Amino acid sequence: MRWVVGWSSTTSGTVPQRAAPPGTHGGHDDYGARVPTVHPVGAQLLWGDPAPLWAVGDWRPDEVRVVSLDPLTRLAVLGRCGAGDEQLRTGLVAARGGALRHLTAWPGSYTAIAQVGRRTTVVGDLAGARPVFHTAWAGGTAYATAALPLADLIEAQLDIGHLAALLACPDSPEALADGTPYKGVRRVPPGHALVLRDGARDITGYEPTASLAVSAAQLPPDQAVEDIRNALVEAVRTRLAAPRHAPDPGPGGLDPGPVPGMGPAHRRAARGGPGPAPGVGADLSGGSASATLALLAAGLPGLPGTPLGHGTGGRLLAVTFNDLVTDDSRVRQAELERAHAIAANPRLRHIVVAAGEEALPYADLAGGPLTDEPGPSLVTAERHRHRLAAGGADHLVGHGARQVLDAHPARLADLLMDRRRRHLLRPVSALARADRSSAQALVIPFTVYRAARRLARTSYREGLEAAAGQLRATAFPVVDDTPGAAVPAGVGGAVDASLAALTWCRPGPAARWLTGEALAEVSVRLQAAAVRPQGLAQRPGERRAAAALARHAADHRILEQAAEVRSQRLHAPFLDNEVVRACRALPEALRVQPGARAAVLRAVLSGAGVRDLPPGWGATSHAAHAAAVRAGLRASTGPLLELFEAPLLADAGLVEARVVRAALHGAANGRALPLDGLAELVSTEVWLRRLLARRGTCWTGSAAPRQRAVAGGVVPGQVV
Repeated sequence: MRWVVGWSSTTSGTVPQRAAPPGTHGGHDDYGARVPTVHPVGAQLLWGDPAPLWAVGDWRPDEVRVVSLDPLTRLAVLGRCGAGDEQLRTGLVAARGGALRHLTAWPGSYTAIAQVGRRTTVVGDLAGARPVFHTAWAGGTAYATAALPLADLIEAQLDIGHLAALLACPDSPEALADGTPYKGVRRVPPGHALVLRDGARDITGYEPTASLAVSAAQLPPDQAVEDIRNALVEAVRTRLAAPRHAPDPGPGGLDPGPVPGMGPAHRRAARGGPGPAPGVGADLSGGSASATLALLAAGLPGLPGTPLGHGTGGRLLAVTFNDLVTDDSRVRQAELERAHAIAANPRLRHIVVAAGEEALPYADLAGGPLTDEPGPSLVTAERHRHRLAAGGADHLVGHGARQVLDAHPARLADLLMDRRRRHLLRPVSALARADRSSAQALVIPFTVYRAARRLARTSYREGLEAAAGQLRATAFPVVDDTPGAAVPAGVGGAVDASLAALTWCRPGPAARWLTGEALAEVSVRLQAAAVRPQGLAQRPGERRAAAALARHAADHRILEQAAEVRSQRLHAPFLDNEVVRACRALPEALRVQPGARAAVLRAVLSGAGVRDLPPGWGATSHAAHAAAVRAGLRASTGPLLELFEAPLLADAGLVEARVVRAALHGAANGRALPLDGLAELVSTEVWLRRLLARRGTCWTGSAAPRQRAVAGGVVPGQVV
């Protein structure tokens, strides 16, 4: 895991340089007060007092860049950034005048920290894949790009209320607010920057806000698609232009895992080799997002050389995952055929990674590293690691494409607010065709239209109060125990999912298994958020889409940590700032059309000179994913039931163990249950166990914390 940490306090500028080495922030201030002396373990000092900054972890040399105009006007950029040094200096000049958006307008994915005199500005990204956290410490504010180091610094306890909100309403920023699983550690919202001056903090947005009364001027569809193409091409080119890094196989030729270690070396050997190949790789699943990135990378000049001439021989390494357990699925077979057809490109070197039960979801939950926060991807980490170990040292993935390009169902209400009723015809007709087996298929368009109109006429406050009332009533659909029974509303089906999403806020899939006390606590959070004006400047579809993107970006970040392969970097260009901005400019009338994502990406490839795509390109693969999840549940039923014999979630008062065990047993036997909700429960329980089994701390020094974060763990019988 890699992170950045620093702080600003009222004593920062008063520590005599002779009293403490630069960057240690130790000694006594002018008033005789003791200033703590602490250092992050394994840190690289980027600059020292008056506001020190460190980079911690296995950063590559080209991923850490610092430019300065004078000793107290400097900019640090960490990550993959496509700007040159002169562009960074120009951005620093703009930031000195308050124009923070300039620090986010370069291609790539990175974190920017600017210091101008006594003011320090830490800029987060738009999606939330590179978040910023902060906490009060030593009379000022400490900040980092990971929450766990700050929790260690202040010896934080678990925030059980936040865990309850994360399970009950994971897509609701109102319930989660700016909290984290650690008490006292706060998160900066996506699209915002943390501004510190002598320890005092301010959070400010850097994106322009649109008026709610008048719809913003929209780009012509052709121009919007061209902007998306340009942003994606620049994002991919930024990765290809970076220096190549040959993976370090470690002792014995085995991949020793991420930092910190992942377990015994024989687990690495069982995965079939020393780890990622030198050079650039990409996922090639046959779907539209990953195939677009692979084809764009293969078509750009300057691909893939590596140090000393090693690697893919001038070809992009394309990796396709073949699940042998569920390979009888027609969807999976069609996806493999499309991947083989795309891989006929002479600039692609294709590898198919076969996997059995060892790579099913829920496999090997006892192993794996501790991540910064819990996330549903913990249950699929072994599955992803199996594929990524065969990829390149720099590996492109298509994560985030659905969230930035597809239309959230709540955007139908936005169209009604703008009086664009005719644009609803095609999406609601497509929903009716998707559920043609239902006896009510003929009335589906009218049902969806009424739900969209109801949302358009519902205020933000009314929507949150309705969600809070639903949590208090615990009125969740009753699920039939019979295997193969019809899926109830909110559990599956395109129409049910769309109708359930046409709200300002709704309970998540795991809420049905939480205790009444936990749901009541979350409902209080929603009631408090309803009286705050945070959502009044946004339309329901716009706000719900932004929340879904932030949720996906946060889970992608957890996946990077959970499935990390040493010496490998995952790149998700669809989560880059400039790509997100270009996708947000896509007209809603075009976005809500059936198959819009595949059509936009097809146009992107056509503009880049790629026109020969296989039949069925752009088809979804939800059915294959659901089949793999059910197969994983069946294969891991025993360990999962054992995991919830005495769960920590029950000790915290969030669930009842017998209820979760019954749900796991039923889902493994084919019962119609929300599988995403079960994944969230299991991943949170696994994360808690890894956290409480952790040893050591992120800090050292004479004033280092006396105990690690979450000391004492979850108190049995604790009430939320």
